[in-house]
Amino acid sequence: MAKNYKKTMAACYLGFITQAIAANFAPLLFLKFYKDYGIPLGKITLISSVFFITQLITDVLCAKFADRIGYRRCAVASEICSAAGLLGLAFLPELLPDPFVGIMASVVVYAVGSGLIEVLGSPIVEACPFENKDAVMSLLHSFYCWGSVGVILISTLFFAVFGIESWKWLACIWALIPLCNVYNFAVCPIEKLTDDGEGMKISGLLRIPLFWLAIILMICAGASELSMAQWASAYSESALGLSKAAGDLAGPCMFAVTMGISRAVYGKYGSRMNLLKFMLGSGCLCLICYIAASLSNDPAVGLAGCIVCGFSVGIMWPGTISICSGRIPAGGTAMFALLAMAGDLGGAFGPGLVGSAAQSANDNLQRGMLVGCVFPLVLIISLLSLKGAGRGAKSQNS
Repeated sequence: MAKNYKKTMAACYLGFITQAIAANFAPLLFLKFYKDYGIPLGKITLISSVFFITQLITDVLCAKFADRIGYRRCAVASEICSAAGLLGLAFLPELLPDPFVGIMASVVVYAVGSGLIEVLGSPIVEACPFENKDAVMSLLHSFYCWGSVGVILISTLFFAVFGIESWKWLACIWALIPLCNVYNFAVCPIEKLTDDGEGMKISGLLRIPLFWLAIILMICAGASELSMAQWASAYSESALGLSKAAGDLAGPCMFAVTMGISRAVYGKYGSRMNLLKFMLGSGCLCLICYIAASLSNDPAVGLAGCIVCGFSVGIMWPGTISICSGRIPAGGTAMFALLAMAGDLGGAFGPGLVGSAAQSANDNLQRGMLVGCVFPLVLIISLLSLKGAGRGAKSQNS
């Protein structure tokens, strides 16, 4: 009986949607936490930082143990953790003496699930016998973007109809998606990424100059993406004076839409493009967007910078994975895990740095965004160095 790999695709796509829920739902509630629980902005930034630090630790553990434990068990565990964390977010802040502790405990649990699927989704799809893997991989990563759009739009509509005070009910509703996906991962066909089931060791990867540049690139890509995305809603409300609903739609929602468009464009026309040139142009555009969001006194210009930034960072994550997959084909699970770890490292400290800078400037988020300009700047420098390192990577890998 022929294996139905469409079930595998569906499970991975829903897994990335679950990751989008985990990454984007809590930031929509930042100001709600600030007002209801009296949590200062400096502590609220720790929500994003702990989320990505937990993902980072999960990435490292995946690099060492995922092949040994098996993709299926890890994927099922990822969905269980995601569901448990979202349910915890609804109940623990009220059950524990300190609401902040309840929030953070829930974040840690669903961050483990998010980290597992982040690492495993790409190699699971890569191992499937599809004809056009580049297009499938690009579509996989675009589902994170469309998932983000869905989370923001549905959450905004839910808050408009039932009030933001009902956010705990919505957290329970979002938990149903990973709960259903547990079954999908339990029954779908999952193949090994390499013939022997194991790829290169971490020590071997770290001897390749291209891989080190890719690590730096992923750190800056994660910081550039999440520093803008995580604060887009609060930025739109405080700096641009928009309402909660308008801020969510104009900020993080449109950010995710443009990021998804970028990945969809590359997925369709990537064979006609020079990937490095496209990424370099996107890096320059990202820097311009940060400058516009941080220095412009015109709300329209600042909002445009926020939105277009999504397009500029969209190619960075899948583009870097594509480069490494092509030039280091034996990289295996460890390569995917370490790249994800680097992106999470950037996502961990990027929003925290922006939030801390904003708090130091009397809660001025535009000043925080100005500090964030360092991320796309280093990203551009890394891309300029990447082309020259390509030959060295090929020779060492051979």
